[in-house]
Amino acid sequence: MEMANIICIKWGTLFGPEYVNRLYSGVRRNLRKDIRFFCMTEQSDGIHPDVEILPLPVEPFHDEMNAALAVANRQGAMRKVSLFRPGLVPDLRGPFLGFDLDVVITGDLGPIWSDAPGKVAMRADWVEARRGRPTGHGSVFRFDPAVHGYLYDDLAAKPTAQVEKARGSEQRYTSTNAQERGDFHYIPNDLVVSFKHDCLGLPPVNYLRAPRLPDNARVVCFHGRPKMPEAVEGYRGSWLRHSRPCDWLQDHWIDRTAVDLGPEYN
Repeated sequence: MEMANIICIKWGTLFGPEYVNRLYSGVRRNLRKDIRFFCMTEQSDGIHPDVEILPLPVEPFHDEMNAALAVANRQGAMRKVSLFRPGLVPDLRGPFLGFDLDVVITGDLGPIWSDAPGKVAMRADWVEARRGRPTGHGSVFRFDPAVHGYLYDDLAAKPTAQVEKARGSEQRYTSTNAQERGDFHYIPNDLVVSFKHDCLGLPPVNYLRAPRLPDNARVVCFHGRPKMPEAVEGYRGSWLRHSRPCDWLQDHWIDRTAVDLGPEYN
């Protein structure tokens, strides 16, 4: 059976190990392949032993990149570019399917894994699309380090210029570079959805009904607020993004992980 390589990155203290474990469980329950699951992090305590840990590197271009990001007030925004480094996993064969930690897997990932092989794949960014911009959204991304090493090399060669060109946005940097090479594919919108844009509904709908899970959704992104723990309990921090408690999120993100991995990894 073909091996599917999955990757994520965790740094700092915003997300605990349970986010990695729940993502790992969601992928392995929803991808009918053998998987290798990697997490790049400086803190591996509490992460399931089947997850392969990659040390979080200090890149030679970090100082210049971070100085440029500070000007754009986007500190840390392009840390994910380390995932694109050629040879990151010496024995790797084939592409990576990558995820941010603030996503929940809710359905079969096969169509995302297999669509448009050889291309950098991302979903269209919700806000940028409304503005007529072609930016991809970075919550779900597929790439092959043996083919798309330029995603690392271009930033390493000219950190300041690339940060300024992308206005401090990693997802704009990634999608624009691939698009300029004719090397980009949009993941279909109905497969990767936004909790706040596609599940909640606008006022007063979000006050009257619980969040809905779109029928064909395979990944739900929790960019901005509410995050997953807030949405499970019900979110009252914003009239626009007010959310009633979300039972399907409790099921997919927490309950099924407990059954799959055991409560100690949930």
